[in-house]
Amino acid sequence: MHSQQDMIGKPSLTALTHRLRINGRFLGRSVTGVDRFAGEWLRAVDRLRQAGDPCAAPLDIRLLVPRGIEPPAGLATIPCDVVGRLHGHAWEQLELPVAARDGWLVNLCNSGPLATRRQLVVIHDVATFRVGEAYSRAFRAWYGRMVPWLYRRAGRVATVSRFSRSEMAELFGPRDDVIVLPEGVDHVRGATADPSILDRHGLRQRPYVLAVSSQSPHKNFSAVVAAVQSIGDAPFDVVVAGGQNPKVFGGGAPLPDFVRYVGYVSDAELVSLYRNAACFVFPSRYEGYGLPPVEAMACGCPVLAARAASMPEVLGEAAIYFDPGDPAELAARLTELMADASERERRKQLGLNHVEGLKWEVAARCLLNSFAPQP
Repeated sequence: MHSQQDMIGKPSLTALTHRLRINGRFLGRSVTGVDRFAGEWLRAVDRLRQAGDPCAAPLDIRLLVPRGIEPPAGLATIPCDVVGRLHGHAWEQLELPVAARDGWLVNLCNSGPLATRRQLVVIHDVATFRVGEAYSRAFRAWYGRMVPWLYRRAGRVATVSRFSRSEMAELFGPRDDVIVLPEGVDHVRGATADPSILDRHGLRQRPYVLAVSSQSPHKNFSAVVAAVQSIGDAPFDVVVAGGQNPKVFGGGAPLPDFVRYVGYVSDAELVSLYRNAACFVFPSRYEGYGLPPVEAMACGCPVLAARAASMPEVLGEAAIYFDPGDPAELAARLTELMADASERERRKQLGLNHVEGLKWEVAARCLLNSFAPQP
């Protein structure tokens, strides 16, 4: 009888594990959560190599990118090779496997070449299957085939939460070697903030609650709009950051005067908003990890989060939870927290303590150690 590893066709764990080839396709896209993970992981590996860390220094690591993509600045020990003539999915499926044939391919952003077995794929979530309405028909069709195939046939699979690991097992079948990688927050701890956004939008006069809008239905920003509208004349502002005007939610009804829509913000501006907010609201119904509320905690900002998906696992007891389908509960929790300065301070300290050990170098070591020679 064949074992599970036989069925997925896993290559020898020791074959070429000293040579890692990083899929750098993500460097040509606008930064999303998975791209943030990939970039910070890559920089953490570079720091470990500079420090001579034994999990990284002996490895031959190269970054592979399509033509037209600028190598990331600041990498001191990881060479960047421009390979092939194609772009996008075609490059990833046809040219990347050839360029990576002398080692293990490491894919950090949910996708990878279907024909390659000697690869590790980080599958962050299965949102395409659980909240398919958030994606285009073409995207659902491609990812609906690619993700299960990679999960079953890639030599190694990693994800970012126990929740996502259980979701994949439920949808695609059990696999007992899936690695759960931690994420980090040191990219915001030491970041330089840009406080000009506070002056530009008049955010120094009253306390404010921070939220980030999104066009994706599963991000559930409509719950924040409904909660805000039910509060009435509140003694605080609500600041909404993001590229999507929140008036498209709730039928386009006018928002209360204390809502400040600041639009798209840079990383430095977002850090400033986190550090000066009275609290952060994260209403998403589905997340494989959910980096924004963890970033908020690292900046000393208390967090209210939906009691859904990976959020209880990721945020633990540091967050205040609400039912994502009940805007009235969110309004009540928000009103209570904003009226209680001592509870906000307590939640701030709980959050800072909770994320203390979340460092990208831990994630880097965790993945690299999986390539250590097996006894």
